[in-house]
Amino acid sequence: MTKLPILAALAAAFLAQPATAQPASAPRTAVVAHADLDLATHKGVKTLDRRIWRAVVAVCGTAPDYDLEGRNDVRECRRDTRALASAKAEQVIADATRVRPIRVTSRTK
Repeated sequence: MTKLPILAALAAAFLAQPATAQPASAPRTAVVAHADLDLATHKGVKTLDRRIWRAVVAVCGTAPDYDLEGRNDVRECRRDTRALASAKAEQVIADATRVRPIRVTSRTK
């Protein structure tokens, strides 16, 4: 019988913890595949941009409407994460649209 009040007290203490007291988690990562896209076209670039946005939303998560600080944190995370991802995407697009010469080398005997 003495275990029940102890368990009830522990449950009450656990439920009374504020939501912001959760430990900080490691940064989340998402991989955006683009091998199937023709990044030399506008359509391919737009598709890549949509994929990046979905990944940003998945990585940064959401916050409830009543949590203004949390919503601001999510907004800041999305802004910063999208800026980093867009910089990487610009490099990938530049590499895809760059005309690379074909090097022809003779075989030595």
